Amino acid sequence: MKAVHIVTGTGVPLKRSDVDTDQIIPAEWLKRVERTGFEKGLFATWRDDRNFVLNDERYAGASILVAGPAFGVGSSREHAVWAIQQGGFDVVIAPSFSDIFRNNCGKNGLVPVVLSDEIVTKIWDLIEADPTTQIVVDLERLVVEVPSAGLSAAFPMDPATQHRFLNGLDDVGITLTHAAAIDTYEASRPAWLR
Repeated sequence: MKAVHIVTGTGVPLKRSDVDTDQIIPAEWLKRVERTGFEKGLFATWRDDRNFVLNDERYAGASILVAGPAFGVGSSREHAVWAIQQGGFDVVIAPSFSDIFRNNCGKNGLVPVVLSDEIVTKIWDLIEADPTTQIVVDLERLVVEVPSAGLSAAFPMDPATQHRFLNGLDDVGITLTHAAAIDTYEASRPAWLR
C-alpha cells in the first residue's frame, strides 16, 4: 500500500444514497481469481444508462468520488474497494459509510472521508458547475479544501487509520513493524516449538 498524505484532484458527483457493494461491483465479478480488472465492473449496471455520471466525459480522469449517505452498505466484499481504486479513484467522500466498507478502505489504501450532507451538497454544486474544480484532501491535517470556493471542512479519522495512510501500511505492513519483537519472541521459544 502506498503512503497517502495529500490527494488533489477533480471529483465526480455520485448523487445517490445507500449505494451497496453489489451496485459498486456486481456479484458476477467476484468469480475472478486475479485482483485486477475490476474497473470494468465498477457500477456495471448503472453504466448501461448513458446518462449515468461516470459516462459523462466532463468527469473523465477524476480521482475523487463524492457520494451520498450510507455508501458501501451490503456485503463485506473487498472487491468494491478494488473496483473503485482501479476505476481511478483515490478518495471517496460521503456523509456516511458502512463500517465494513470503511474498514476495507483503510486496509486497501482508498481514503474514506466523512463530511456533512451540507458540505457534500456544496461540493456537488461546485463540481457540477465546473468539473475542473480541484479538491484537496489532506490526511495530515484531516481537512478537505476546495480552494477556488474558499471551502474548508475538517473530517474525522481514527488515529490508527490515519497512521496506516500516512505510512502506507496494510495489515502485513503493520505486522512487519513488529518484526524485531517477533524475532526476539521466536528466539526465546523452546526448540521443539519452533
